[in-house]
Amino acid sequence: MTEPIYKNKPTTVSRTSLIRQLLQIPVIVAALGYFVDIYDLLLFSIVRVQSLKDLGVGDADMLPTGIYLINMQMAGLLVGGIIWGILGDKRGRLSVLFGSILIYSLANIANGVVTSVDQYALLRFIAGIGLAGELGAGITLVAEILPKEIRGYGTSLVASVGLLGAVLAYFIADMFAWRNAYFIGGGLGLLLLLMRVSVIESGIFTSVKERETVSRGNFMKLFSSWSQFNKYIRCILIGLPVWFVAGILMTFSPEFGKALHLSEPIVAGKAVMWEYIGLSIGDLSSGIFSQYMNSRKKVLGLFLLLTAVLVAVYLYVPFQSAAVFYTICVGLGVGVGYWALFVTIAAEQFGTNLRATVATTVPNFVRGSINIMTPLFLLFKGELGIVNGAALLGLLTISIAYLGLWKMEETFGKDLDFLEH
Repeated sequence: MTEPIYKNKPTTVSRTSLIRQLLQIPVIVAALGYFVDIYDLLLFSIVRVQSLKDLGVGDADMLPTGIYLINMQMAGLLVGGIIWGILGDKRGRLSVLFGSILIYSLANIANGVVTSVDQYALLRFIAGIGLAGELGAGITLVAEILPKEIRGYGTSLVASVGLLGAVLAYFIADMFAWRNAYFIGGGLGLLLLLMRVSVIESGIFTSVKERETVSRGNFMKLFSSWSQFNKYIRCILIGLPVWFVAGILMTFSPEFGKALHLSEPIVAGKAVMWEYIGLSIGDLSSGIFSQYMNSRKKVLGLFLLLTAVLVAVYLYVPFQSAAVFYTICVGLGVGVGYWALFVTIAAEQFGTNLRATVATTVPNFVRGSINIMTPLFLLFKGELGIVNGAALLGLLTISIAYLGLWKMEETFGKDLDFLEH
């Protein structure tokens, strides 16, 4: 059951006001916040080999130790997604933006002084908790303050700018020692806190907060009925291929390069950088296409199809050049560049009293799914080899995403002034 809660929102937006709407301070701050978030989130994948070698990890243990640390970071994202999602609906979107960035900034600074793998793992877990709050709160805030006619442009702008944080992470890691790269990331986060002082809360949320009888941030309400759970699980399923590409194909790209007998070694940081350049292009494109086609679902289906084709090319088309490999990484990034669109769909599915909970937990459950994907990947790799094992896992994730998209509600142009009861 839904109930309108916030009136007096603009219903039309003139062309002359489009840029002004998109460049208002909350949108800019949300984009920069996600930029720093992605920098810190992807930094471990970029410096994995260098940092673990410095901590005394041998070549034979490099892959399992890397998987262990990634799983710890993703476990933190899973826990943090629930915590920040509930707080976002109970305390407000801004409280999450402030709290999450403070935690992951301090944790990443501490990452720069670790002396053992166990310390590294604990701090990646804490950093993961902090990193969990940024995207969902930012997308929710932007979706609620922008008119529905341009909401897709706003959320895509946030993601496309934010995803370029991976590019900065690559160049910083290339120019500085891995410990200094962590210090720089933490410092950028603390600087961003100063910008957030001038950001105002969403009017829709403020209206709901004043109504003491409204239940906000009740995570268990998502499981109170089949219709609620069905909507929620679909939102998670459609995002799985994004993290299959980022967490498996890109993070372990050096191992795939060896298996494919490329002419030169593949650098994981460079593969991640090129994929995220593609992701930024894809996120901006998917948002624009969804506005043009007046549909979220059709665009998401097309991008899933592109992803399936490019995964097959990545794994099976014979080529020797590392340059071609990195070009395919860009293409894969474009294919899974529906990340902002998928989070926007999640935010639009649910009422204001559950919106931040959903928009924050959904992407982090997708990220946390790496804890299931990596054991499956190792299992399939042992039975089928690294290439065929990855292909089977990719087929599963893309098929599951299509299953989630099937019969999902179309949310393009949907008003967000309603509550869940």
